[in-house]
Amino acid sequence: MNSSEKMTTLSQVMEKLSQRGIKREFRMNESGEMKLENSGKNYLPSDLNILKTYRFEGDSNPDDNVVLYIVKDLDGNMGMIIDSYGAESNYPGQDFDTFLRDIPIQESNEFSF
Repeated sequence: MNSSEKMTTLSQVMEKLSQRGIKREFRMNESGEMKLENSGKNYLPSDLNILKTYRFEGDSNPDDNVVLYIVKDLDGNMGMIIDSYGAESNYPGQDFDTFLRDIPIQESNEFSF
C-alpha cells in the first residue's frame, strides 16, 4: 500500500478490522471489570495481549484524539479497546490506565495496514 492509500481515520481502520471479523469491543465497566462485548468473562491484564496500537489525532481539536488497540485473549478471541486520550478519557480514574499499562504487548505485523 503506498502512502496515498494508507488509512488515516478511525473509521477506515475499524472497517478493515470488521472485514477481518474483529467487531467486538473490550470495555471496562463501572466496577472496574474488563469484559469482551457479549461475553460474561472478566479479564485480567495477563489474560490479554495488545497486537497493534493506532493513534488518531483530530485536525483542529485535541479532544478528538483517540487510540484503538487490537487485543487478543488467551482463548484467541479478538476485539478492540477504544479510548480517547489527552485531556479526557472514556474511563474516569486510574483503573483503566493501570489495567491498560499492564497488558502485555506482542506487536503483530498482521494488522499493519
